[in-house]
Amino acid sequence: MLRLATWNVNSLKARLPRVEEWIEQMQPDVLCLQETKLADGAFPALTFQAMGYECAHHGQGQWNGVAILSRCGLADVRAGWDDGGEADLDARLLWATCGDLRVACAYVPNGRALDDDHYAYKLRWLERLRTALDDHEDPSALVAVCGDFNIAPDDRDVHDPAAFVGATHVSEAERAALTRLENWGLADVFRDHYDDGGLFSWWDYRRGDFHQGRGMRIDLVLTSASLTPKARTVLIDRNARKGKQPSDHAPVIVDLDLDLDR
Repeated sequence: MLRLATWNVNSLKARLPRVEEWIEQMQPDVLCLQETKLADGAFPALTFQAMGYECAHHGQGQWNGVAILSRCGLADVRAGWDDGGEADLDARLLWATCGDLRVACAYVPNGRALDDDHYAYKLRWLERLRTALDDHEDPSALVAVCGDFNIAPDDRDVHDPAAFVGATHVSEAERAALTRLENWGLADVFRDHYDDGGLFSWWDYRRGDFHQGRGMRIDLVLTSASLTPKARTVLIDRNARKGKQPSDHAPVIVDLDLDLDR
């Protein structure tokens, strides 16, 4: 069994002790981290290596940043885009092969507002991700695209759909872009296991939203057709959102029926 997890930690420097404790408790084999908010030279690789993980990090300092930790091997690492297009100044995408599993760690742009340039950037970014899948990956292989997508796939994934009318994360164009990604050959593996709404992975720090259940499910694991049937358990670890100085996101964990070398 291989345990795959994704977690937007909202500053690894601020959250490192909590991340270490969570790793010790949950023992992921492959862990994707978003919003590390660290330059590559500041990434605590030695800390994770001491815990048995190989590491890859794509960072830029105080913003963004993505990492993949693996104790199943780490090869074929690719950071950002290599499509010959405009350079992306944000560190938002990292690929690696962990054993037989090809993993993408993605931190999709927030979008901010429907009339903001960042929203147009978000849609372009998602289209580039689809193109990267077309150009580099095989939908018949074991592929997982993990991360903070900043999109609630449907109305079950927000606490009150009426409160988000005219806002990002739920717009028709964003959801269509996510569907286009899935049409490459990916499935939202969490939704394969849970039909109900009210199951969220992000809660605003303000207004007691976590305790009041006002959240969104925007952290996703998208799995290829050959990988999806191998998911035995899928869960959102709400306990990681509790306690002192948590991230505003909870980890998503998928246990896969894979026997990978360690």
